[in-house]
Amino acid sequence: MLGPVCSETGLYKTRPSCRIYLKSRKMSPMALSSQTAAVLYGAKDLRLEDRTLWPPQAGQAQVAVLATGLCGSDLHYYLHGRNGDFALQAPLVLGHESSGVVTALGPGVKNLVVGQRVAIEAGVMCNKCSYCDSGRYNLCKDMRFCSSAKTFPHLDGTLQTHMNHPASLLHPLPSGCSFEQAALAEPLSVLLHAARRSQLSQGQSTLVFGVGAIGLLACTVAKSMGASRVVAIDINQTRLDFAKEHGFASETYCLPMTDRPKTAEDQLRRSKETIQLALEKFGETDGFDAVFECTGAEPCIQMSVHVSEPLVRDLLELITHSSFLLFRLPFILLSSFPPGRDRRG
Repeated sequence: MLGPVCSETGLYKTRPSCRIYLKSRKMSPMALSSQTAAVLYGAKDLRLEDRTLWPPQAGQAQVAVLATGLCGSDLHYYLHGRNGDFALQAPLVLGHESSGVVTALGPGVKNLVVGQRVAIEAGVMCNKCSYCDSGRYNLCKDMRFCSSAKTFPHLDGTLQTHMNHPASLLHPLPSGCSFEQAALAEPLSVLLHAARRSQLSQGQSTLVFGVGAIGLLACTVAKSMGASRVVAIDINQTRLDFAKEHGFASETYCLPMTDRPKTAEDQLRRSKETIQLALEKFGETDGFDAVFECTGAEPCIQMSVHVSEPLVRDLLELITHSSFLLFRLPFILLSSFPPGRDRRG
């Protein structure tokens, strides 16, 4: 449904079929276009469906989705029909790391034009609470997130050919940014926020737990902000080798695999002993200036507390997937957090 790029404006030209429904918002659904969506009905039950392409409402823009990354949460929903505590209660379109081209504008939208390339911000806030008013809308208690079953009715994600979305959450792309690069804006924004909250500065040492997609982005952000040393820890040697060979981390450490501890006290003791071995290897017995915890694993959360420099800010960038972890998180932090540490998130 997208035409060629205009040589004068750099915008995509929309074909006539894209604009038919803009003439009247009251026309019959029979006159509207259709689109295709990948809809999850349950564990391993993903169906391609044709759906009516409705016109955008006031304050919304319609986007032709051209790139979507697959998050670990998408994989959990597909494999298990749930992501931690958040179980499907109705069919759901997955995907939230995305970019595309604006194909239609709803009434009142002034910040975008048809044909504009955009990155899609997937969290839709209430814009009414004190957090939203203060600019910290990531803490909005009424936040609805595309492709998440946390709230009901669910808010569909981006694995569809088109979607209507608040125009204020569509961010124009610079000319040199590809759609694939723009799809990484969503996870990258998590790490940019985390780095700013940690007040990471030039010349500081940084430790990253986990070198999946989020962890690699954490390494990249730390280096871009002038970290003098970026060390990565994981349980997967292959991932660590990739991180080091491609310049994400200067040094790595593979955690030893051990039997599950029998008690919480054993877990805390083992976490402290394990990370002390890593600190000795790196010659950082006093800890690191900033720590990014990008696994959501209970032992790593505990270890991250013990490797932060005393009396400075320790950042816990928690990516939590397990219901066990979610319920026990306050205990985990309170039990392992030494005096003089400032938790930020």
